[in-house]
Amino acid sequence: MRMTLLRLSRAATAGLVAAAALTAAAHSAEAAEAADTLGSAAAAQGRYFGTAVAASHLGETDYVATLNREFDSATPENEMKWDATEPTRGTFTFSAADQVVNHAQAQGMDVRGHTLVWHSQLPSWVGGLGAADLRSAMNNHINRVMGHYKGQIHSWDVVNEAFQDGGSGARRSSPFQDKLGDGYIEEAFRTARAADPAAKLCYNDYNTNGVNAKSTAVYNMVKDFKSRGVPIDCVGFQGHFNSNSLVPSDLRANLQRFADLGVDVQITELDIEGSGAAQADSYARVVEACLAVDRCTGITVWGVTDKYSWRSGGTPLLFDGNYAAKPAYDAVLSALGGSGGGGNPGGGTATCTATYTRTADWSSGYNGQVTITAGSEPIGSWAATLTFASPQRVQATWNAAPTWSGNVMTARPSWNGTLAAGASTSFGFTVAKNGSDAAPVVGGCTVS
Repeated sequence: MRMTLLRLSRAATAGLVAAAALTAAAHSAEAAEAADTLGSAAAAQGRYFGTAVAASHLGETDYVATLNREFDSATPENEMKWDATEPTRGTFTFSAADQVVNHAQAQGMDVRGHTLVWHSQLPSWVGGLGAADLRSAMNNHINRVMGHYKGQIHSWDVVNEAFQDGGSGARRSSPFQDKLGDGYIEEAFRTARAADPAAKLCYNDYNTNGVNAKSTAVYNMVKDFKSRGVPIDCVGFQGHFNSNSLVPSDLRANLQRFADLGVDVQITELDIEGSGAAQADSYARVVEACLAVDRCTGITVWGVTDKYSWRSGGTPLLFDGNYAAKPAYDAVLSALGGSGGGGNPGGGTATCTATYTRTADWSSGYNGQVTITAGSEPIGSWAATLTFASPQRVQATWNAAPTWSGNVMTARPSWNGTLAAGASTSFGFTVAKNGSDAAPVVGGCTVS
């Protein structure tokens, strides 16, 4: 009997192991198939890919559809800041922030809390307090806001942008710094840990992406906190890049030195001005840097669509004003190891290319033409972006329906969207030079 039971036990165990292996294989296959969005591709890498969310846009169908499809983490853009949550001392309002949190939870997204203590977007009453009152108000604000969302927030930006720009490495002047001194940051983190012990507690700042005086000052603070047991779990690097602030070559090394202190690192507010291949390359380099650092736990882009970006004129996000995926989206998805292409959310491998030629030229203007060519599969529609040099102005277009974000035109077919494999169509435009003879920069073609 004992031998029979033992054999049965072994057989059952073997069956369970086989079933577990089949289940794991099935889950692995499902993950591979699902890695066709930013969130699913990042999850396959053990990370999240999030976005800033504005409650005021949650009634817009395309905004919500893109948000729900692509992202697995949400950060309230303004709804959790001090002026939104405690406009009058002791009177708290959470309705707008609740909309974002409730929507995220309904979609299975994590939520990052942003932000508790910051020199900006403070209601005027905060700056008028004396030191004792300010300390009491700061701690009460942390306790009340974190208490309201206890257990619902993955990571909190406890203190935001506390260091000066430039080479001094000094603290920024603010009501907190000026009246409470250097110790206010430590106090805020200790208060936050008590308020919600399960939440990750982060320090967040900008212009700290590379190794420089400002990032080193933050590094030294974090190193000191870790050595003394001050509760800090993560550091956020905002990543607002443009032609005057490029993605630094030492981004990976900088992230790694913070991670070596024993904290997670996160890209928290990523947006990169530009268009086309250059923008796509910059986005890819940020993603690759994060993936190369084990403790880089995720990336948040600062908005869903260019049209609602705080820097909309620079078209800095992954989706244009009409929610078409840009070349930067494809570059990010590829860097994450995903596939599918945001220009073709339904799946498939259809592609297209866009090539520009100048067809006529005169002293005050020129005519341009863009040829759209389908790849090895037929396409049902397309979109192409062109960035025009300021102060040029497009006076007319034909064979395309244009939309604008700053000086970037997104052209979609007015009638000529369907193309057989390898087939081409074209659209044209007339440009007033206004002193500039520069050719427009073609940002690429996406299947939509």
